[in-house]
Amino acid sequence: MSESLVLTSNAGAVRTLSLNRPAALNSFTTELHAELLAALSQAATDDTVRCVVLTGAGRAFCAGQDLADPSVAPDPTPGAAPKDLGHVISTYYAPLVDMLRSMPVPVIAAVNGVAAGAGANLALCCDLVVAGRSASFIQAFTKIGLVPDTGGTWLLPRLVGPARALGIAMLGDKLPAEEAARIGLIWQCVDDAALADTVASLASRLAAMPTRALVATRHAMAAAQNTDLDTALAEEARIQREMGNASDYREGVEAFRAKRAPQFKDR
Repeated sequence: MSESLVLTSNAGAVRTLSLNRPAALNSFTTELHAELLAALSQAATDDTVRCVVLTGAGRAFCAGQDLADPSVAPDPTPGAAPKDLGHVISTYYAPLVDMLRSMPVPVIAAVNGVAAGAGANLALCCDLVVAGRSASFIQAFTKIGLVPDTGGTWLLPRLVGPARALGIAMLGDKLPAEEAARIGLIWQCVDDAALADTVASLASRLAAMPTRALVATRHAMAAAQNTDLDTALAEEARIQREMGNASDYREGVEAFRAKRAPQFKDR
């Protein structure tokens, strides 16, 4: 039996999912899409999981789409019909983005090498991105006559502003992890040797925090980017009402008053 394309491991309440096509720099095939979506869905429905880490096996995070995959490889036969890349995006990439952005727990991308094309934007779909110093981010789409996908057109301007986003997307230059952190594209750049420990510590910290509040913060901030201040204030009131009725709020206040560490359990 062939090895799984997504490796799963658990450490307490943290689940790590590792893309596992190292010889192909973890580039996407239809099979990898299916396994990753299934692994994320399983984590989403497992009440013991309070944080997910997404990383890549070997020397890369994800090099984007495998252009040899039959779903996208152009047919060299004269007169052959072109591949419908819009169908590929709608069928495979959009559900993956939707799943990541709606996960009921925080998700960390541990970028251990190149993150190119869809691989770069897959990382940016996660809540926090921590990259090793030798890692890089490449919006490689224009190099093959395409535009950013996997949420790139939505994510990039919100993360780094429209001017930088357009330059990054149009030129397709390699962006070192240190520069990505400096301009606010990612959360943190650390030495390669410290990446695993840094992510493990961060994931454990998030897993011990109030999960529902963390996820609500993600949704509130995303929604606020597309509205005015009054609407954002109203949404804050709605969410805060919901959070205030949850047991984690009561536990947080009681722990604060008792000067003890809280034990959050909502999810």
